[in-house]
Amino acid sequence: MATADTVKLGDPHEPKEEAINVFRQIEHELKRALVRLRHESNKHEPEYFAAVEHLSDAQLAGFGVDDLREVRVGVSAYGLHLFGKVHIPSLPDEGPAFIHFRAFTGGPDDQATLHSIHTEDKEEPSGGHTFRAIFTKDDMLDWFDT
Repeated sequence: MATADTVKLGDPHEPKEEAINVFRQIEHELKRALVRLRHESNKHEPEYFAAVEHLSDAQLAGFGVDDLREVRVGVSAYGLHLFGKVHIPSLPDEGPAFIHFRAFTGGPDDQATLHSIHTEDKEEPSGGHTFRAIFTKDDMLDWFDT
């Protein structure tokens, strides 16, 4: 199983042809999964998507390949692990306006699959928690499992 300890991610960079191809292969599933994740999160922890609560599902998932702003790639014995940062075009760059996703492909001839959309559950020093699934442009695109 690929983990942050077993796969070294390369430096963040603008998407190149291979990353764009992976994104195109998972784009529909990414949009569908994002909307589904928001609906499920809203039942139990609406704070995850508080930054986009005013957006419709269509606006939330209104991104395309041109909105893929940054990627990091790691290679394992299994294939290529792609982490991507996507801008939600209905939101200004300055605020929380980005989702982070993780995808996988075994190689250029294999169909890429969406692994997950990043959600953060951060424990605060006070003992409480903060939740988010919408990130800022300055948030690092680091390894995540969920």
